[in-house]
Parts: sequence; C-alpha cells; structure tokens
Amino acid sequence: MGVSNAASATSTPFSSRTDEDLWRDFIGPNANRYLEQFRRFGSPQSPRFALTWNWPAFLYVSFLWFLYRKMYLYAAVYAIGPMVSTYLTGDMTSGIVWSVVAGATANYVYYWHCRENIAAIKQHAWNDPIQQHAALKEEGGVQPYVIWVGVVFYLLFSLTMFKMLQDGALDGDKVPKTPAKTAGNAEDVRVSVGAVVAT
Repeated sequence: MGVSNAASATSTPFSSRTDEDLWRDFIGPNANRYLEQFRRFGSPQSPRFALTWNWPAFLYVSFLWFLYRKMYLYAAVYAIGPMVSTYLTGDMTSGIVWSVVAGATANYVYYWHCRENIAAIKQHAWNDPIQQHAALKEEGGVQPYVIWVGVVFYLLFSLTMFKMLQDGALDGDKVPKTPAKTAGNAEDVRVSVGAVVAT
C-alpha cells in the first residue's frame, strides 16, 4: 500500500488528487493533454525545463494561442515581437523563428502560468471551496472569442497579402522603359555639335 502511494506521488507533479482537480479546473479544455506534458517538467518542488512541442502555438498565430489561454503579457510579446523583428531586419521570415520558439516553450510557459495562479487562488480562498472553484474558472480556462478573432485575422491577412502581390505585379507592369536612341537621333546630335564648333 505504501509502495503504491509513493509511486503515484512520484508519477505526478501534484501533491494530491485534490491539487490535480484544481489544475484540471484551471486548465479547462484539453486538461489531460496538458497535464501529461507538465509531468515532463519534474516535481513541483523543483520543476525544470524540458523540451516539449505545442502545435497550436506553432501553427496558428502565436499571440492568439497565448490570448486564448489568458496569458496576456505573452500575447502582447508575441504580437509585437514578430512585427518589430520584421521591421528591423526587413526579413519576412523572422516570424517563423518566433513561431518555432513559441512551439518549443509554450507548454513550459503555460505550466508556470497555471502553477502561479493556482497557488495564489489557494492562498486567498483556501477555506472556501466554492470561491476557489469560481476563481479557478475565472482566472483559468480559455477565451472562446479568440477563435473568431483568429478567423478574422487570417481573412484580413490573406486579403492583405493578395493585395500586396497584386500591387507588386501591377507596379512591375507600370515601370517606364527608357526609349532606345535611334541612329537618326545620334546623327542629329553630331550635326548640332559640328555647327556649334564651326561658329
């Protein structure tokens, strides 16, 4: 009995089943998947970074995923960072680097977001389960409206790229061509120069 309890304690980053319930309430959708990823970061007493991969944070616009999970500071960083990098470097592919970083670190960042918020909620509402549950739902979970924001964003982005490509093609057609000088024009110039010398 003691061996099985010890094994269960070492196989989960939570000190008790009650704590795991708190984490599930805070995470909301896809809690099982995220809890499985969080176990790779070790015990709650000494968590450490481990490389994991978050496809939504990589495939979609990264700041939208952070906004969806209510990590507003990181959402701002990933909204502004790629634009600043592109502006400073002039390289449109710099956004891919940001997406890779987001995909590789999102689970760990989200782990600390959950950990810190759950600890604060337990501290402020430790003796009131109803208030604790309400706070977990309020501070955690997801922002469903972000899905529609993402749809609108992708539509605007697609229209903008199409417009830029269209304008670039039209501008290329409008580039004025330098008229070639004819032999007659060259002859007229020589005659004019000869006349000036003669005078």
